[in-house]
Amino acid sequence: MSSVAARLAAWWHSGSRWPAVLLDAALIAVAGADLWFNRMPGNWWDDAVLVAGVLALAARRRFPLAVFIATLPMPLLMGQSAASLIALFTVACSTRNRWLLSACALVYAALTIAPWWGGSDILSESAWPVWGVYSLAPAGAAVLLGQLVQTKAELSRRLEEISEVREHEQALATQKVLAQERAHLAREMHDVVSHQVSLIAVRAGALQVSTEEAASKEAADTIRTLAARTLDELRYMVSVLRAGGGAGNGLAPQPTLDQLGELVDNAGMGAELEKGPLPELSPPVQRAIYRTVQEALTNARKHAPGAAVGVQLTQDDGAVLAEVVNTAPKRPAVPLPSAKHGLIGLKQRAELLGGAFEAGPTNTGGWRVALRVPLKSMS
Repeated sequence: MSSVAARLAAWWHSGSRWPAVLLDAALIAVAGADLWFNRMPGNWWDDAVLVAGVLALAARRRFPLAVFIATLPMPLLMGQSAASLIALFTVACSTRNRWLLSACALVYAALTIAPWWGGSDILSESAWPVWGVYSLAPAGAAVLLGQLVQTKAELSRRLEEISEVREHEQALATQKVLAQERAHLAREMHDVVSHQVSLIAVRAGALQVSTEEAASKEAADTIRTLAARTLDELRYMVSVLRAGGGAGNGLAPQPTLDQLGELVDNAGMGAELEKGPLPELSPPVQRAIYRTVQEALTNARKHAPGAAVGVQLTQDDGAVLAEVVNTAPKRPAVPLPSAKHGLIGLKQRAELLGGAFEAGPTNTGGWRVALRVPLKSMS
């Protein structure tokens, strides 16, 4: 039984449109049953208005306030109305405006009392509290339940954002530790091994000059040649260790601009890529642009939830410009600690390529990240 419930819960939260369709159909059926059993005898046009109010619930997700207004004649014609309460609940799920929700609840309560207005019972002093509770309690319950559902949805989104940010922070921490180990190994190779191999090459060259024996000269020349080749290999290995900062051991294929579109599409937010004509870019420049866009998209998702992001890659004034601009956040960001190591690393990448890196707020409340690399550094 628990496995069936788990499967139903997974299907309900799978993102399919059918759970919402079935729920709307069930609510329309409930509102229709309420109309059938509780409607008052009236003219045919009254019945048409009541049926139209029930059928309007089909559009409650797209036009919650309009649907609520469309159902307002129902409490006026039949008293308490399930369709109006469902529409009021939908309005409460879609807004945090307390003044609007209070006004909707009061209007519904007033229209519920209106059919009995002028009777002796409602005008009596002792009946006012009863009629007030009878009218306002269902409306207040619908509003509070809608606010509760909205709060639950927002908390779920926040938890997902926190999980994504924590995973990203963990990946950055792992990359930082790997980069430190690689830098330490590169220093050891440069300071110790390279120094000793250089001494071997120097001593072999001195021996080749000072000795008169042909065999010794040949052996010294071989040692000096091998030492020089070893130094070249060491320099290359040191450069690889210092440049590598990604996951794993740095020997996996590095990202290129061909993968930039996939990165933007999978950013998990409203991001668009504009890519102009570009010259042939060297692999280090392509990696720097890719990492800059990647870090900017991550920061936008982290600090500006709901914002739109524009990624632009163009050739400008003798340089290649990669620019990422996001609008102001649509909802409050989750406060998380940040040491800004990502931006520092991007600035260092730009300096190694002879370029410039900028990051700062925009005049509209958003954020801008830009990397400019001169063409002379791309050969």
